Amino acid sequence: MLSRLADVLVPTVGRLTVTADADAVLAPGSIIAANHTSLADPAIVLAALHRLDVHPVVMAAAGLWRIPLLGRALSREGHIPVHRNDPRAARALDHAAAALREGRLILIYAEGGIPTRKDASEAAPAPFRTGLSRLAQRTGAPVIPVGQAGARRVTSGNPAKQLAGLATAPLRRPELHVHVGAPVRLSGDSATSTRQAHGAVTAAWQTAAAQLGESAALAA
Repeated sequence: MLSRLADVLVPTVGRLTVTADADAVLAPGSIIAANHTSLADPAIVLAALHRLDVHPVVMAAAGLWRIPLLGRALSREGHIPVHRNDPRAARALDHAAAALREGRLILIYAEGGIPTRKDASEAAPAPFRTGLSRLAQRTGAPVIPVGQAGARRVTSGNPAKQLAGLATAPLRRPELHVHVGAPVRLSGDSATSTRQAHGAVTAAWQTAAAQLGESAALAA
């Protein structure tokens, strides 16, 4: 339901295009890792994946489950709450590993949050936390890097600017782009595999940002 809803709503706030590497394969039991820049980008990535007929389980901040209607929908569809800085955080990886064993695809945001920058420009993904590499090492699942660009044109900055961005986005309809990279198999220790995953997602983001003519992507 969330993927279908995203694919309906996203075109009202922006013009979404999607590309993929020639050897990109979204196989069952894979981990999808995307860069996180805005409150809008989960919907953008879900809409892009829906167009590719992929409907992942999302690992998302546990606070979303406190929103009555949204929380029930997230629970009903098997999405996974992440309790950051909490003993319950380890449960999220347990649930993700179980979903991967069932052949589901998992969407994870390894940066662990969105940037605090006030401008709407693109920037390379922040350093990753280790949860992604630990999940990949535990399950042997391949990691599919996804880069999105343009979400900050929909909404970014302080709360007032975010609300203003959402209110005006249907009039502005900024360009949005999502690029799906080829799967990678992480190897080495946690630090090494985390850097490997970060590099793959950064490369996918560079491709997406270049599609929008963002000079930051070329300079990163």
